[in-house]
Amino acid sequence: MTTPVAEFVDVAKIYRSPLRRRRTVEALKGVSFRVEPGEVFALLGPNRAGKTTLLKILLGLSRPSGGDTRRFGRSISSRETLSSVGYMHGNQAFPGYLTATCLLEFYGGFSGIPQRSLRAKVPALLERMGLADRAREPIARFSKGMVQRLALAQSLLNDPELLVLDEPMEGLDLNARLLLHEIIEEQRSEGKTVLLVSHALEEVARICDRVAVLVEGRLAYLGGVDPLLHDPATGEERSLQDALSPFYHTLT
Repeated sequence: MTTPVAEFVDVAKIYRSPLRRRRTVEALKGVSFRVEPGEVFALLGPNRAGKTTLLKILLGLSRPSGGDTRRFGRSISSRETLSSVGYMHGNQAFPGYLTATCLLEFYGGFSGIPQRSLRAKVPALLERMGLADRAREPIARFSKGMVQRLALAQSLLNDPELLVLDEPMEGLDLNARLLLHEIIEEQRSEGKTVLLVSHALEEVARICDRVAVLVEGRLAYLGGVDPLLHDPATGEERSLQDALSPFYHTLT
């Protein structure tokens, strides 16, 4: 049996309510699943389903209240495995005074990438993202889509074995979406893993191997995309949104 890239075993998370300190909120309620090497895995669910909380736990940004979480077979308390993870947030807030080149060089140095490697890697990534001609401009002048392209470049700096994409489609035009698909396929072909959080259901159906659906902190579905796209009663094809409607009423 292969070692999972990410593994959640009965993970729970309880917060204290910011409005009523004596009240608690269960963000996760015993969530268990594995993300295997080489697969493109989607995490779906409405707002406040627990998706972001689960990602924070995986990335070591939040501690679970119960259960066990592992990266590459090791406890999330083992920080060394983070060097094999790339993360793209869907709503980046990069310092506007930095240029794209300075930002990538900063993150690369922070990640421990040698300067010699960065001098070759940063221009190549900016070229691929269509940002080479804006490399020396302040990020404050960038559009939302350009910031998203830069965030994608930043997530790829360390050649990650696990690429975590949190709402990566936000603000991307058609060309940028095609580029993102291409990068995801490259990761898969190289035996690397992609964990995708998205509300773009058509994109998920096209590129993902398996999905997990969270609803109110619980795992409502885990399995392949194809079974969801066929009505179990009639066998007729249906959209992923129609397939997910029994789990929750509307995607927001």
